[in-house]
Amino acid sequence: MSTDDGDGADGTDGAEEVTAGRPDTIDTHRLEAFSDGVMAVIITIMAFDLKTPATADFHGLAGRWPALLVYLLSFTMIGIYWNNHHHLLRATRRIGGGVMWANLLLLFTLSLIPFATGWVGTAHGRSAPAATYGIVALGAALAFFALVRAILRANPDDAGLAAAVGRDVKGTASEVIYAVGIGLAFVSPYLAYACYVAVAVVWFVPDRRLTRAA
Repeated sequence: MSTDDGDGADGTDGAEEVTAGRPDTIDTHRLEAFSDGVMAVIITIMAFDLKTPATADFHGLAGRWPALLVYLLSFTMIGIYWNNHHHLLRATRRIGGGVMWANLLLLFTLSLIPFATGWVGTAHGRSAPAATYGIVALGAALAFFALVRAILRANPDDAGLAAAVGRDVKGTASEVIYAVGIGLAFVSPYLAYACYVAVAVVWFVPDRRLTRAA
């Protein structure tokens, strides 16, 4: 019995060949799985960077609270991107080279979060780490915006997806708040952190537009 006959028996390979031959039905699961893996690694790196208290009492733990708080903020931020990225790709019917490069740009900016998180954790009262954290966060927001636009360009006939994205007022407002936070970092780092937390609170609930479109 030939190999071709065996592949046709279960229909799996045949279905993949049909899908691969139709550019309007490209499966986004591989891109989503790859992105999920990268985000999981980013969170793991941040967790490994957490240091135990120097002493075995709550006084030692108090000395680690800035690092724990910025870790919580960063974990929440990555979780928000993971959630919205999931719904965005599930609402997408086709992807192309532009989408894949935009997705890599998003993953690159997110991969910088452990660096910014570690710096803020060791020098939370200084302006440079606070501003750097905001720059990384703003970069991730702009990269996600670029990914959305790339997906819209790859799906010009998908009116439902375009309507779901809409004007993206919340996304634009988030970018503005990040920019304000970067400036405020040189006035008071804690005002900058308040801006970053505000964006996380706004996005804590998944974007319902994409949820309905998925």
